[in-house]
Order: sequence, then C-alpha cells, then structure tokens
Amino acid sequence: MRIGWIGTGVMGASMCGHILAKGFPVTLHSRTRAKTEPLVARGARWADSPGAVADASDVVFTMLGFPAEVRSVYLGDGLGGGGIATAARAGQILVDMSTSEPALAQAIAEAASTRGAFAVDAPVSGGDIGAREARLSIMIGGDEATVLALEPLWSAMGKTFVRQGGPGAGQHTKMVNQILIATGMIGVCEALLYGHAAGLDAERVLQSVASGAAGSWSLSNYGPRILAGNFEPGFFVEHFIKDMSIALDEARRLGLSLPGLALAQQLYQSVRALGYGRKGTHALQLALAAMSGVDWQKRA
Repeated sequence: MRIGWIGTGVMGASMCGHILAKGFPVTLHSRTRAKTEPLVARGARWADSPGAVADASDVVFTMLGFPAEVRSVYLGDGLGGGGIATAARAGQILVDMSTSEPALAQAIAEAASTRGAFAVDAPVSGGDIGAREARLSIMIGGDEATVLALEPLWSAMGKTFVRQGGPGAGQHTKMVNQILIATGMIGVCEALLYGHAAGLDAERVLQSVASGAAGSWSLSNYGPRILAGNFEPGFFVEHFIKDMSIALDEARRLGLSLPGLALAQQLYQSVRALGYGRKGTHALQLALAAMSGVDWQKRA
C-alpha cells in the first residue's frame, strides 16, 4: 500500500514515523514543511498539497488540529488543494485520525462513498508518549471490511484498536474518552495542590496514591511532569477546549446535562486566558494554583 500522511504535529510526526519504519512508502504534507524534514530524511516524499498526497496514495491519513481544518482538507479547498474526499478515487481509503465532529465524519464518509471510496474516522488517545511508543488507543468508525484491511497500519501505531461502529462512531467514542479525562485532570491537579499546601513530599505521595484506587493514566504520566514544572504539550490546551466544546454540543443534541464537563471547560478557558493555550493539558495546575495564590513554578 502507498500511504499518504497529512499533519505532522506533536503526535502526527511519530505516528507517521512508525508507518514509515514498517517499510510502507509514504508521501506527506504539513502546513509547516520544516516539521516533515526528519521524516523526509528517513525516506518519506514531500508533496506540495493534500491533493498531491492523495494523488500518490492508496490510503491517506490525516492528523489535524480543528474540525475546520478537517472540513477544508476533505470537503473544501484544503491547504492549497481540493477536497480529498470529493476527489477520491474508487477503492481509495481516507482515514481521519484527528479528534473532530461525529457529523463531519459522517459527511466525509458520504462524500467518499459517492466516489466509490471509503472513509474511516479513527481518533486516538495516549498523547505524545503513546504516539512515540506506538501505544495509542485507536477508536475506529467505518466499514468493517475496510477497518480490517488496515490492521497492519493500526498495529504500527497503537496497542489497542477497536472498531466501534459505522462512520462517526470513532469520534463519539473519543468524546467519551475526553469526558473521562476532563474531570479526572481536575482531580489530579487539585490533589497535588493540596499535597503541596500540606507540606508533603510530593514524590512520596505519588508513590502511595498512584498504585492505589486513586491511580490513573493522567496521574502516572502527568503527575511527574507537573511536579517538575514541565508543562510542554503532550496534548494542547486549546485542542482540549475544542474537544470539550464538541462533546458539550453533542450532549445538548442528545438532551444530556454534563455539569462536570461544563466546569472543566470553564477551568480550561481560564488556563488559555492566562496564556497557556499552547501548553499541555496538565497546565491546568497553573490556573488552579493561581486561584489559591500559589505560584506553582516558584513554590518552595
């Protein structure tokens, strides 16, 4: 299979790299060409537009930031080229691994099907660490036979890949994932803030609580970064706010009240307002500490 890849950000570059390492020929494009240079040095071929990527590929993957970008690349004038779904070839497979809107995933699948092509939505969880170590959880919506045909590619990027249903089901599952993370991160940050104020040795505290009933992926992976004052992104705050907005919109459509998620979104709005929109989601610690008059980066 000839593989196309569009979007080489914090996670996309690693994910594409794993596919390249498996020996698949890769043609790629990204808004910032410099980010693709390490992959080109390893044998990937640069293309000037998403359309050029699609022209050279049997399977095209995208890993983009916002639904507007996804819509542009698949259905509109995408970053200098036409929509790749509206111009797809019969038998071609398009895989969007961005976190986006379920309805948009369905629209892309419908557009592809009119061309005899197939579209799959396959958002992921695991952050930069999961992407680097090929340990992502991949949540997949799409035609069953198509999803099965892509198994060598799923296994190159992740340790868990589950088809959840038809088009849009992957995105709905990712919303479940983000709702779980949103309020969980509040607990992680508030607990560490409490431990600091109580004068505890934070590393010792983590030894006790991370292996007990309070343990979580976020605590184990982000807790040490928070304590070290390292708020570089595994996943951008601004992207998380986007995800929570999608989930809240879907909740309203479904007639659901999700007050915990609404609170989390408001807290993350304060993180962005403090200038940390391009930091990692664990930068919530900085906003919560500021509310209590604690300068987390300068704590004794």
